[in-house]
Amino acid sequence: MTAETRSRGSWKAEMTFPSRSEYSSVIEEYKSHGYEMCVDLCAVDYLGYEGRTLPVDVVPQRFEVVVNLLSLSSKSRARVRVQVPEDDPVLPSIIEIYPGVDAMEREAFDLMGIEFLGHPDLTRILMPEDWEGHPLRKDYGIGRVPIQFKEAPGPR
Repeated sequence: MTAETRSRGSWKAEMTFPSRSEYSSVIEEYKSHGYEMCVDLCAVDYLGYEGRTLPVDVVPQRFEVVVNLLSLSSKSRARVRVQVPEDDPVLPSIIEIYPGVDAMEREAFDLMGIEFLGHPDLTRILMPEDWEGHPLRKDYGIGRVPIQFKEAPGPR
């Protein structure tokens, strides 16, 4: 696992790049070191973006799950960035560690197709249950539904 640390004023920020197998244990370790809050969990699709900056020992994948943790007591933030391959978009759920990620993991599943193993209710949260595909993926087809207005005035 690779880590970077930076400071800004009295706040400290660090960024770690665990492998998928290290992901849960890294999150548990942050929790045990006083990171009381998971502020955000999101997925990023890097399809067609080869120029992102990663540490040398991190193999870039199409998807990345980013978890932002906060410790108010020690004035520090941690960002955990884990690479998720396109052919197996699966990560363990961290809902047992931070229960507040319930909706965030469901959103990443719904819109990007990342499956979180062990999540108690991994169902769609924004799209209808019968929706096919994941609309925030960069290769998702752009559809169009024409908008018509009844009794709209014509050109002036």
